[in-house]
Amino acid sequence: MIKKYTGLLYIVPWLIGLFIFTFYPFISSFILSFTDYKIIYQPKFVGFGNYIKMFNDNTFFISLVATFKYVIMTVPLNLIFALLIALVLNFKLRGINFYRTVYYIPSILGGNIAVAVLWRFLFGTNGLINQFIKFIGINPISWFSTEYGALFALSTLKIWQFGSTMIIFLAGLKDIPQELYEAAAVDGAGKIRTFFSVTIPLLSPIIFFNLIMQLINAFQEFNSPYLITNGGPLYKTYLFSLMIYDNAFQYFNMGYASALSWVLFIIIMIFTVFIFRSSSYWVFYSDEGGES
Repeated sequence: MIKKYTGLLYIVPWLIGLFIFTFYPFISSFILSFTDYKIIYQPKFVGFGNYIKMFNDNTFFISLVATFKYVIMTVPLNLIFALLIALVLNFKLRGINFYRTVYYIPSILGGNIAVAVLWRFLFGTNGLINQFIKFIGINPISWFSTEYGALFALSTLKIWQFGSTMIIFLAGLKDIPQELYEAAAVDGAGKIRTFFSVTIPLLSPIIFFNLIMQLINAFQEFNSPYLITNGGPLYKTYLFSLMIYDNAFQYFNMGYASALSWVLFIIIMIFTVFIFRSSSYWVFYSDEGGES
């Protein structure tokens, strides 16, 4: 009888963590989103007041637009760079394991506060980037004084963290049967035709997974806008997660911050559901016989 429930005992710590640190805050934030809660005072029920307030809050729309721009700039480029590097690292080259490690390191360091601060100095007025473009005869750029300059600086840090995505792509490439490439070569298909007719279709489940993960991470990005631009200039990099943080921990408006969090959750869910629904048209799964 004891052996029958031994497995359950092993997952008890995980279940406790799930309920205390995930499920309870999840439900609490939903309840608090309908209240006016200032931390030091008791929550006061306001119904849909916080959600109505958003549509009268100009900062809400500015933050939403900035977040969408950031996601559009980072997610596709992150996937493209990760796939291209994975294709290169898939070749049997001398010292290839070393190069795989080198390209993976940014994913470990990218979310580090020190790296975000370093990035701010790299794109500073007298930073290394401006020193380089000045050396080649181009006038220095004030990256953090313009909307797209600041967004570009933030986006490059996100794109630079393609290591985890690359590793998953690389695992997917290793799983593609070599016989399919040989068959394509016999049929006279060139490298480009083989890439789009063999590699991409068989890699589509991996692309699907990476797209979902990168999309969720991009919508929740916080460290880089907080440490590098602090939402500037003029709120043009004021991403949604930064707005939630400010309302919660600077203005102590937990009720409004909770409502903002649920709006972000709904936006992510809408995109996720859309990608899942559309996956039947572009994601191909191989059966046991190797056919797609």
